Amino acid sequence: MKKVVSGADEAIQDIPSGAILMLGGFGLCGIPENCIAALVKKGINNLTCISNNAGVDDFGIGLMLQKKQVKKMISSYVGENAEFERQMLSGELEVELVPQGTLATRCMATAYGMPAVYLLAGYGTEVADGKEVRNFNGKNYLLENAFNSDFAIVKAWKGDTQGNLIFKDTARNFNPLMAMAGKITIAEVEELVEPGILDPNFIHVPGIYVHRIFQGLHYEKRIEQRTVRKVSK
Repeated sequence: MKKVVSGADEAIQDIPSGAILMLGGFGLCGIPENCIAALVKKGINNLTCISNNAGVDDFGIGLMLQKKQVKKMISSYVGENAEFERQMLSGELEVELVPQGTLATRCMATAYGMPAVYLLAGYGTEVADGKEVRNFNGKNYLLENAFNSDFAIVKAWKGDTQGNLIFKDTARNFNPLMAMAGKITIAEVEELVEPGILDPNFIHVPGIYVHRIFQGLHYEKRIEQRTVRKVSK
């Protein structure tokens, strides 16, 4: 099976309006910049996006929000995006807020083929509304469903033509779980190499989970909030 595609436009060419997408990344770290740009260019809409956050106004998923391409966001952190806030408060955007650990575990459940998991987080809050509750060993747990995404779009540091992926430092974040959870997984990488080049001891996602891969271009790698110490005099 040939997995290498020419670029982001080819990788996302069959993603239709109304699709459910998983998008890797944490803040602005490790996000699939090339694929997001291609989705904006394609102009599809009514998308449901599962992502830790919604980018910022002019970067990441924020670009898709500007074009009104997103119908629903399933996220754990939604700050620092004024357009997101405006759309949510006006009722233009449906939002499902999910505790971060719950989001990660639901991704994991999807990857492992589990239909649902019972979790402690959110019991007794609005997160629990409409969900089944069961008591185990004196504690109440919520039934949380696995995700049902059409595509997972991730960004890795290195990959080979068979789809094996290595992530670098904190850019690893949600990417491996989402890569394993997608019905069709698209990976963009900074460096694409031939099979056998990557050390198998350091591969984070085996190629069996990846359906399309390409070498991305012109990564900005923005820092969401730069914090520095004062220089001592």
